[in-house]
Order: sequence, then structure tokens, then C-alpha cells
Amino acid sequence: MIEEPSRKFRQADIATRAGVSVSTVSRVLANEPGISDDVRRQILKVASELGYPLKTGNQAGPGVLALIASDGVTGGLSVFYEGIVEGLRSNAAECGIPFDIRLVREDRATTEAVRDLMAAAGAKGLFLVGIDPADTLCAWLEESRTPVVLVNGTDPFMRFDGVSPANFFGAYAATNRLLASGHRCILHLTGSHRHTLRERARGFEAAIGATNGATGRVIRLSFHTSAIAEARAATIAALAEDPDVSAAFCMNDFIAVGVLEAVTESGRRVPEDFAIVGFDDLPCARMTDPPLATMRVDRVAIGREAVGLMLARFRERDAPARHVCHAVVPVRGGSLPDEPETIVP
Repeated sequence: MIEEPSRKFRQADIATRAGVSVSTVSRVLANEPGISDDVRRQILKVASELGYPLKTGNQAGPGVLALIASDGVTGGLSVFYEGIVEGLRSNAAECGIPFDIRLVREDRATTEAVRDLMAAAGAKGLFLVGIDPADTLCAWLEESRTPVVLVNGTDPFMRFDGVSPANFFGAYAATNRLLASGHRCILHLTGSHRHTLRERARGFEAAIGATNGATGRVIRLSFHTSAIAEARAATIAALAEDPDVSAAFCMNDFIAVGVLEAVTESGRRVPEDFAIVGFDDLPCARMTDPPLATMRVDRVAIGREAVGLMLARFRERDAPARHVCHAVVPVRGGSLPDEPETIVP
């Protein structure tokens, strides 16, 4: 049967026909290593039959490398970055950009390590995903005129392009959800080492400062162990110190899970006695009892946006740096009652 020519096929269609995952299709179309020749041929055959636009070797753009911050506890890929990787891979494949990925601890993203990794990958551009580059690395990137895009990151000196969630405004909106529910003594549990997290803390403080009678307390966690366990212990201590605390805005949903555990163990009811709003809309937010109210980050869209910024940088090396913020969307949950119907269920 011949497919209708007017239909625009996607990588998901190729994956279904070829009997593989979308991730495998993205890797083949991006010409990444590690895929068997048989699978590669099958995917390219299906893509060709469906009329999916394929880039030839001569059409491919400069190669890029994505260095992704590994999870601080497990050393693996954080669930938050899985969607970003999907967006990076899919858009790089569609644009014919040779693409490679490496996990790296942030403290090991030195100038020498980054230079060697880029050379090994044959990369001309660099995505730093969840990594705030150290001053020495920034100096080398500027001097070498390496095209750089910070993904889920921001450069306060605007030397490099970047894309991130709207951390300040998202945190401001999240805190206002608690304030609108009548809470006036609110915690914010966070870390402090990244610009993105400091922006969320700043949004929290701005919302508290704009509301008469509201008080806020920022609790900074070390993340030396489990984020959930640290958040649970910190919340238990905060409730013992100040029984008037009735709500918490958390820097992410993992932290919110720890807060929920602590509040439940203290004998308080959620949301009747204590309200919680998380951030990121991770899968764990739907698995708690009650499910968490949170703020949705479109991580795939952020990854795809990053590729667009890289292409623009390749075209105009001397253009001023740009930072793009993607809006975050409030998501209803049982940890915060009685919200407007306009909020995503």
C-alpha cells in the first residue's frame, strides 16, 4: 500500500515500522555509533520508504558533543535529562548534525577534559547540559571561539547561548499558588550551587516579598546523599522548630517527595494541614499519595531549542549571545487543593 504523500512522517512512525525504539531511530539518523549494521540498514530503508528526509554525509553539518551532568548520587543519567537528550537527538538527526553524548561529573568538566572529549568526537560545537562551566573552561571556550549552548543553564555574563526553563517566573508562580490557597508561612527547599536553582530561590523570595503578612524560609540541602532523605530530615527539623509552617515550595519533585514523607510522618494531613508544590513534573510526582502539585517543564522542547541555538551560532559566530526561557506550566495535584480549572490536570 502506498502512503499518502501529503502526510509528514515522524521518527515515531519509523520506529513503529522498524520495530525499534524512537531513541534508536534518532541515533541512527544522527549517525551515532553503537548500532548494529542490520538495524541501521532496516531503519534507513523504512525512513526512505516513508519519504523521511535523510541527510547524506556531504550534507551533514559540523559535529557537536553534548556533555551531560551525571547524577550526583548514582553517577547515571538523571531522569530530568532523559527528555532533554531525546530533544537534542531528534532535532540533531532532523538537521543532519553528527551528534555525540558523554556523561561527566561537573567537577571533572575541566578545560583539558572537555578539549580531549571534543577532539575524540570530532566535534566543533559543545552543549553543556546541566553544567555551569568553571572560569578556566569559560576562558578557553571564549579564546577558542567554540560554539557553546548551555542547556538547562545560564551564563550571568551572557558570553554563551543558553536555554532553560523560566526558573524565576516558574518559582514565582509556584509560590503564588501556595499564597493563593491562604498559606503565609512557607518553606523553600533547594540547593545553592547552580544559577538555575538560585533563580528559583529568587522567584520564591520575590513572591513572598510581594505578599503582606507572608514569611518564607529557604532551606539549602547539601545533596551529599539521597535528595529525598535530606529533604525529609530537613522538613522534620523545620516543623519542630516552627509549627506555624504550613506549606513548602520545592526546587524539584524529588525534594517534594521527601517533604511529603516528613509531613505525613508528623501526623499532618496533606493538603488539609500542609500544602506542597514541586517543580519539573517528573514521573515520581504522579506516584505519591496524594499526587503532587507541580510545575511542568517541557524537557524535550528545551533540547530541541538548544539545537536551534547551535545552528544559529554556526551561521553567525559573532552574533550577540542569546538566552531563551521556556515557560513552565502549573499542574494540579492532591498536595494543593481547590485550584482554577485552567491549570493542567
